Amino acid sequence: MRRDEQPICAQVGKTALFGILLFGGTVMNGCVVLEEKFNAEKARSLNFQRLLAQEEKRTAELDSEVKRTKVELAEFEARNRELSTQVQMAREQMARLQEETEAIREATVLERKALEDMQRKGPSAAGKPKKVEPFKEPAKVAATESAGGDAKSSLSQGTTHAMPKFGQTVHVVKPGETLFGISRRYGLDMEKVKKMNKLPDDIIEVGQKLMVGSE
Repeated sequence: MRRDEQPICAQVGKTALFGILLFGGTVMNGCVVLEEKFNAEKARSLNFQRLLAQEEKRTAELDSEVKRTKVELAEFEARNRELSTQVQMAREQMARLQEETEAIREATVLERKALEDMQRKGPSAAGKPKKVEPFKEPAKVAATESAGGDAKSSLSQGTTHAMPKFGQTVHVVKPGETLFGISRRYGLDMEKVKKMNKLPDDIIEVGQKLMVGSE
């Protein structure tokens, strides 16, 4: 080889070596950058998986909370229905008690009035002296007897109001009894008992016979 060709070969070799080193450095830099990007993506992926696991856990907790809330809501609704039924029953019972109390009060008032009337009529009837009637003619006596018979018939109707028929259940009024109490005792309506016995009002007398049903 000539001497003038040696520097050219050396220069070419240096240039080639420099190019190889430059290319190798570029490749190395590229590998480092790719490795950094891979590590960053890997960290991001791990972080996303961690967040996803947390969200799934939170979703499961929320589902459990929703189920428990639904169960509690169903229990509250059942309890509410039960309380509503109890309130309705209490209202109906209170209404019945008010009706019974009103009926008892009315019966007591009527009984008190009847007792007062009997007390007023008793002394006045006992205190009146019997009048001695003078001798009457036969026609007048007959008229008097007819009038007396009508009065007795009217009194008998006022006392018994209705004669019991065969097969009828008869109740004899005892002291302290009321028409309302007798009706309840035999499971009848007070108006029905009044109608059966043709009573004009709720006043009854001791010893009076009342029809209270069929045997």
